[in-house]
Amino acid sequence: MMLETTDPTEPDGDAGGRVVVVVHGTFADFYAREIRSVVGLAFVLSGSRSGAEDLAADAFLSAYRHWDRVSSYDNVGAWVRRVTVNRSISTSRRRLAEAKAHLRLRGERCVVPEMSADNEHLWTKVRQLPRRQAQVTALHYWDGLNVREIADILELTEATVKTHLQRARQALAATEAKD
Repeated sequence: MMLETTDPTEPDGDAGGRVVVVVHGTFADFYAREIRSVVGLAFVLSGSRSGAEDLAADAFLSAYRHWDRVSSYDNVGAWVRRVTVNRSISTSRRRLAEAKAHLRLRGERCVVPEMSADNEHLWTKVRQLPRRQAQVTALHYWDGLNVREIADILELTEATVKTHLQRARQALAATEAKD
């Protein structure tokens, strides 16, 4: 995330048409450290590369806008992941509502299209799990977070996270046995 400004060392703030980029150092370090993982999390939740980039960008933009407050949190990465998960939910709900409205207007029955061919088979199956099971699975296996960290991000108890992980594993094993 960058803030564009004129060069303050130039007389009258005139940078001669140049743009000087000023980035909050601590945020820049945080962003560089976390962006790849957060985009990956958004991808396994959404199934869309461009959608994942948008979700992650929104989450980091929110962090940047509120950096004075957010940077004081014990786990800023967890906060950004929670924003990513929440925005993923909102995006999915909005897309589903739009699809239903479109189909009502056309008078056709809803058929959800398959994701693009370059999505991994496993993550396609994960996205078919109930919402919380998919979220805890993505956070645990994609992001490598432990149960406590996932509980903090999703604001659940550790026991609830363990239950969702166990049910997700069982559901995935059952679908693999059928395939």
